[in-house]
Amino acid sequence: MSKSAQQRAAANFRKRLTEKGLVRFEVTGRDSDRDLVRAVARRLAEGGPGSDRLRAVVNQNIGDEPPKKGGILKALLASPLVGSELDLTRPREEGRKVDI
Repeated sequence: MSKSAQQRAAANFRKRLTEKGLVRFEVTGRDSDRDLVRAVARRLAEGGPGSDRLRAVVNQNIGDEPPKKGGILKALLASPLVGSELDLTRPREEGRKVDI
């Protein structure tokens, strides 16, 4: 029994994708994110330096790796206020009397 025209067309399409190194897959998400997910997938499929940068950013933000320790300290040391000799001491006051 021969395949229908639609089945042959789908098989040919998938074969062309495979030759390009691409595969089809399905994801589940919110309807409001549909265009975003499609745009990201399209950019990743294009290849080149733009897709490499996008892939690196996405992997960095949602990778399985736990955040590295010392990130806050690193950010504070990179602050432009480092070495500015700010006086951050506060005068000591006893406070006010309250009638209870």
